[in-house]
Order: sequence, then structure tokens, then C-alpha cells
Amino acid sequence: MFKGRGSIGAAAISAIALTLGLSSAQAQTSSTQIWPTRPVTVVVTYAAGGTNDIITRIIAARLSEVLRQQVVVENVAGAGGMTGAARVAKASPDGYQFVLGNVGTHAQNQTLYKNPLYNAATDFAPVGLLVDLPMVMVARMDFPASTLPEFIAYAKANHSKMQYASAGAGSPTHLSCALLNAAIGVNITHIPYRGSAPALQDMMAGRVDYHCLNASSALPHIRGRTAKAITMLTSSRSPTFPEIPTADEQGLKGFVADNWLAFFLPKGTPAAIVQKLNESVIAAMTTPAVEARLKEIGADVVPTARRSPEFLQKFVESEIVKWAGPIKAAGVAAE
Repeated sequence: MFKGRGSIGAAAISAIALTLGLSSAQAQTSSTQIWPTRPVTVVVTYAAGGTNDIITRIIAARLSEVLRQQVVVENVAGAGGMTGAARVAKASPDGYQFVLGNVGTHAQNQTLYKNPLYNAATDFAPVGLLVDLPMVMVARMDFPASTLPEFIAYAKANHSKMQYASAGAGSPTHLSCALLNAAIGVNITHIPYRGSAPALQDMMAGRVDYHCLNASSALPHIRGRTAKAITMLTSSRSPTFPEIPTADEQGLKGFVADNWLAFFLPKGTPAAIVQKLNESVIAAMTTPAVEARLKEIGADVVPTARRSPEFLQKFVESEIVKWAGPIKAAGVAAE
């Protein structure tokens, strides 16, 4: 009799546990279906006013309408963009924090830093690529050189007294110029800033000589003749600057330093939230007004085939490998 009661009791307990488990799973499914129920935060890993910040705010304004919740943009700069990215990597995987990553935070820094703050390939849930950003090298208007061959000749003769700016140590703007310097065989002093905006201001004021940055940030200054374009750092001429030749065209064969932007959630974020954010971001970016604004500032929205979370995962893995070789060959490193 006692044994029978024990058996019935165990069965009842199992049934209760199963019911609770199902209820928990149903609750989780329900929460992902109605996500988001409150404002979400997108972390920009550089200072306000730069290309990453501007593009994020353009997309976030429309994304807020698509999600029907405010998308708050928060700037968290430091360590070549890793400070902000690391915060999101360690955040609760509930969909309420995601980060704008780029070639620096999610590819170059994995080799550039001896002890990166995260594993870019495994510590995030990829959402999707946003835009490709052509890179350009600009100099102060009174710089003695106007073409890459002239720059190379001048730099080889005067590198000990020259300085170049970047948006921060380890950022794509730093690495692009560092690789360029290594390719032409000069050692020039690096001056890091907290974003491209202050770096550009000091360059235009004559405090530093040149800066490698996203074409979208350089566009108004090149057009307004407050900065001098020396060369594009892309494999082909940019539609935004068809008049500016590439480094390859100017004799530095095979040199390319490109950039891109993408959104990432913390690892472990439910697949339903990842998919909903992906679809919402695509809807926001393909809004005609947003597309036109991005094109206006020199950012190329990626084609449909490159927008999925699955593509971004493989792309990040390939980018880490792609940049490891040139970084090691150039002997560039950051602490």
C-alpha cells in the first residue's frame, strides 16, 4: 500500500514538473513573441559625431518606429571599440542591448590585441550586416603632397616629424593608416582620439598631418575643401568619390583597407528575437528615406544575400582570418 502511494506520488510530481516546464517554455516563447515591451539600447563603440554614430542614429530613428519601442543610442568608447562591444557580450541575452560592430571590433582586434576582451566569433549572436564603408586617406589642406606617390616621397623624407590621427588605438582608422605606413616603409607617430570627429578637427587645424577614415565622415570636408583627399583605400573607386584614385592605381599594388558595420546581440539571445531584430533592421534600412540618407553620406547598404544572421557569422569568421595575416606581417599591435 505504501509502495503504491509512493508510486502515485512520484507520477504526480513528474506531472507537475512537466506542467511547470511547459509553462516556463510557453512563457519564454510568449515573451520572445511580444519583444520588445520596453526601450532597447544600441551601443556605439566610438564617440558621438563619427560615422558609426551618425549611421546608427539614422537607422535607429526608423527602427524605433518599426519596433514600436524607442531605440536608445549609447556611446561607449575605449580600447579600439572593445569596451562597448564587451559590455554587450556580457549583457543579459534578452534582446534589450545590442551593439554596432565593425571590421575593427569584430575582426581586426582579435589579432591586433594580445588579450582581446571577447571572442568575436563565439561571444555574440549575429543579427545582420548593415553597410559597407569605403575608407579614404585625407590630409590637412596645406600638406605638401596631393597624390599618394607625392605623399610617399614626402613621408620617407620627413616621417620623424610627422603625425597621423585616428578614432582611437586599435580602431579601423588606426589600423588602416598603420598598415599603409608599413606598406610604404615609414614609421610615423600615431595620435589616437576618442572618435573621428575630434581627430578631423585637429587635422584641419594643422595639429596632425593626415587621417584614414570612412568616406562618409570625410565627405563634407573633402567637398568643402577643408581636407585634402590623397587616396581611396578600397579595391575599386568609390561611387561617392569617383574622382579619387585608389592606392592600387597610384602604385601601391594590392593595398586594401575596407570597413563595414553590423549589429550583434549577446550570445544566447533567443533565435526568435534575433530573427525579429534582423527583419526589423532590414525593414528600417530599406525605407526609401533611410536608404537615400545613407547613400548621401557615402554608406552602401549591403545586398539582400548578405543580410542574414547566418551570413554574418561566416563573414566575421572569414574577416578575422583575412586581417590576421596583414596585421602580423605589418608588426602592428595594441595593448
